Amino acid sequence: MEPFLPQLVYIEPRALEYPLGRELKEKFEKMGVEIRETTSHNQVRGIPGDNELQKYRNAKSTLVVGIRKTLKFDTSKPSAEYAIPLATGCMGHCHYCYLQTTLGSKPYIRTYVNLDEIFEQAEKYMEERKPEFTRFEAACTSDIVGIDHLTHSLKKAIEYFGESEYGQLRFVTKFHHVDHLLDAKHNGKTRFRFSINSRYVIKNFEPGTSSFDERIEAARKVAGAGYPLGFIVAPIYRHEGWEEGYHELFERLHQSLEGINHDDITFELIQHRFTKPAKKVIMKRYPKTKLEMDEEKRKYKWGRYGIGKYVYQTDEAKELETSIRESIHHFFPKAEIQYFT
Repeated sequence: MEPFLPQLVYIEPRALEYPLGRELKEKFEKMGVEIRETTSHNQVRGIPGDNELQKYRNAKSTLVVGIRKTLKFDTSKPSAEYAIPLATGCMGHCHYCYLQTTLGSKPYIRTYVNLDEIFEQAEKYMEERKPEFTRFEAACTSDIVGIDHLTHSLKKAIEYFGESEYGQLRFVTKFHHVDHLLDAKHNGKTRFRFSINSRYVIKNFEPGTSSFDERIEAARKVAGAGYPLGFIVAPIYRHEGWEEGYHELFERLHQSLEGINHDDITFELIQHRFTKPAKKVIMKRYPKTKLEMDEEKRKYKWGRYGIGKYVYQTDEAKELETSIRESIHHFFPKAEIQYFT
């Protein structure tokens, strides 16, 4: 899979007051990418398309260069204390993604150029919590690795936290374009995680992302560069033959990571969930999806801000958790399973 290259770029005028904003403008001009001006990254208009679906697909290949004005970080439990806002949006087309509704009518990709201000805010959060470590999640609202070969914002963040006393960085990706990150001075403060899943889920629900083999090849590179390594299995999905499918996943992962120390590997397990608004948007954007979203078969679980989601019934979720924990313990006996949710 080729690295992401936007077909259209919007730039906020104030973004050009920052070195990264000017650098990106010059880069895209040299590439011959069409550049337009926008007053705000929240109000991008004029993305081409004859209908909503076309506009959505074109938005997925549109990059907006802007300034992050809101510097209050969201919480990011259970993976971290805070989400660090380096980017928003993703070029992948994962049918189940919660960004379908989180981003709503703004599915275009945004990168923020006021990095020093973002890092200053992170410093304040670390100061408040020290001597406890503060973990920052960089992939809450984006797949930051997918655009970092263009922006290097993530690389700067890795090196920033590498020098911090009380900060740790985490992010997850479905992309394998990691070569420029291998020489970053991370000092072991960044956990590099890859999203993995059964063959069925990757084949049917994750178009526009790197293959399993590409992700694992990248994981080997990352481990070789000394990064702490982790994997997120999400969403864990009850498809036909799911038990064999997930057992085979960990078997393949074990074989692919031969020769790599498994002691410090972490796993995070997240069952499939959806909201009613998400279902509506997914069916509109991916009308032929095989994704099962039958509310009658699910359990309703209250979430943040009073917005509920549909998860598997308690016994079905327990069955998933038990089966997958057993497979992980079999192939990675020293790895840490951080949570199942």
